[in-house]
Amino acid sequence: MLPDKVPDTPVEVIVDLLTKAKGIASACATVPEELKSHLQKALDIASGLDNYLEKITTKESEPLAELYKKTMSHNWDQVFEEGKTKFRLPKECITGHVEGQTLQMLIHMSQAKRVLEIGMFTGYGALSMAEGLPEDGCLVACELEPYLKEFSQPIFEKSPHGKKITVKIGSAMETLKELAATGDQFDMVFIDADKSNYINYYNFIMDNNLLTLQGVICVDNSLFKARVYLKDTTDINGLALRDFNQFIANDPRVEQDDITDDEVFRGVKGRFILDRMRLDGKVAYVTGGGQGIGRGFAHALGEAGAKVAVVDIDQTKAEAVVKELLLKGINAIPIPADISNLDDVQRMVDTIVSKWGAIHIACNNAGINKNSASEDTSLEEWDQTFSVNLRGMFMCCQVAGRVMLKQGYGKIINTASMASIIVPHPQKQISYNTSKAGVVKLTQTLGTEWIDRGVRVNCISPGIVDTPLIHSEDLRPLVQRWLSDIPAGRLAQVTDLQAAVVYLASDVSDYMTGHNLVIEGGQSLW
Repeated sequence: MLPDKVPDTPVEVIVDLLTKAKGIASACATVPEELKSHLQKALDIASGLDNYLEKITTKESEPLAELYKKTMSHNWDQVFEEGKTKFRLPKECITGHVEGQTLQMLIHMSQAKRVLEIGMFTGYGALSMAEGLPEDGCLVACELEPYLKEFSQPIFEKSPHGKKITVKIGSAMETLKELAATGDQFDMVFIDADKSNYINYYNFIMDNNLLTLQGVICVDNSLFKARVYLKDTTDINGLALRDFNQFIANDPRVEQDDITDDEVFRGVKGRFILDRMRLDGKVAYVTGGGQGIGRGFAHALGEAGAKVAVVDIDQTKAEAVVKELLLKGINAIPIPADISNLDDVQRMVDTIVSKWGAIHIACNNAGINKNSASEDTSLEEWDQTFSVNLRGMFMCCQVAGRVMLKQGYGKIINTASMASIIVPHPQKQISYNTSKAGVVKLTQTLGTEWIDRGVRVNCISPGIVDTPLIHSEDLRPLVQRWLSDIPAGRLAQVTDLQAAVVYLASDVSDYMTGHNLVIEGGQSLW
């Protein structure tokens, strides 16, 4: 027969104490019924909390469910008696739906990529956290018990997230030294080990820069079932934790004063560089946003926090991209517009201002390309190309620029092309090349005219971008020729351009204007 469950969580301790108090009260005839009733109500509330939380937490994955079932059905006392573990491990300490889901949520909320766990490794907890990590994330766990790793490893191998978990067996301090020697850093560190060493672990982490700039240390059992703060406590672990808590409170590294307190150290307005690239509260539009580069720009600006109007001549395509953005929690609207038509451009801007009250980021990306030998290029082709690529872009800059100048702030980002600085070959496209060169000069002119009124204008010149159009029957034969002209040895992906548009849209590029940012894998250098 297994022993009764030992209270572990604070709620379980309260339930245990209330149960004992109720037993004493029930056995005593002089205890008022009203007091017994209050005790019962308190017990009902406390004992029902864990069960309720179990029911409302997110449904666990199949590997987690299998690991939980395996853990709960395992005879851990027998394992200890057979000498397979160094310590007797209550199964309650190595499982827990609520704990696992809480850890997973914490990883999601903190956006951690690298996690370090010092102390009792639990397969359930580790896999829960791994499921919350991005695809390239990792979790390193320090554990004394080889058996715990062996027990969980088969389930890890069944899960696509198991590859993110590395379990280091042996002394936690030796593992920390190994990690420090290789320059590892972690976004989140959990300390849940021998309480007397908490200070040593913490000091080593801080002294050896194992924590990233905005990393977090999570300390388990810092109150230890109230044994830390009860005045008459004699519990050795409680006293060790009390010393640890006091040590943290007095550690000058928690709030550093002996530093050069300037924007380089503290960040501009207290925001570090990646935070300054956020676009929260900003309103953006992207023309040609229904496909290709424009779709990539719309996603990038939205991921960075902006509200995004997806503008495209094809309403169906604009709506499809907006649907994608909404699924990601990005505030977005579709606007059908032909940017070669001034009335459409004005309506586009008016719609955005009416909806969101401002325009902070104008991403003028729509364009067309027609190929023909110069001697065969018709005026119709020339006019059509310039009508969209240059005249339409100017109208977008002008109409959106008027709003921005009135606001005293704005970022205009025009899509030019590598064709603005070289003549791509072997295709012949004089109208496209010339129109894109005009985009660069348009950008430079507006960039210098408007910067003193708070509006920056820059452009991005992509190389040849791998879009469905590139793989059309007409262009497919040219791909190998293009690749031979590109030092990078590949075509650009839409995702290669996303960071550039966020940079130009954010405050970190405030000192840049009239610039042509070329992203072409080195092609213009050969």
